[in-house]
Amino acid sequence: MLESGCKAVKEGMLEKRSDGLLQLWKKKRCILTEEGLLLIPPKHPSPPQQQQQQQQQPAEPAAKIKELHFSNMKTVDCVERKGKYVYFTVVMAEGKEIDFRCAQEQGWNAAITLQMVQYKNRQAILAVRSTRQKQQHLAAPHGPR
Repeated sequence: MLESGCKAVKEGMLEKRSDGLLQLWKKKRCILTEEGLLLIPPKHPSPPQQQQQQQQQPAEPAAKIKELHFSNMKTVDCVERKGKYVYFTVVMAEGKEIDFRCAQEQGWNAAITLQMVQYKNRQAILAVRSTRQKQQHLAAPHGPR
């Protein structure tokens, strides 16, 4: 996402619940862009630093960075506010649910929801424009026969 020129809207730490049997909370460095959410292991270099590292020496595989693109995201559900944390779930289009938590004052769930809604609105506007262009093209009189 950052390679495609998307600027970071918000950066910081989030805790993600692991998929394993123990379901531990693991800290992830997160970058919210206009296209989605990047989850980066805390010790992993950020994408711009990673590009510099790759030029100097081979780095860890980029597979460690997880991209949650808004095109694959269905909803962000705020599950509950308990103690100092807000717990929320990102529901992906294929039904996968990813649980997160953050300090209440950080507002990650609201920021992700806002960016996702803006992304979906942009996509809807592009779809309408595309449909109108096709209709105008079909309705346009063709030259003399």
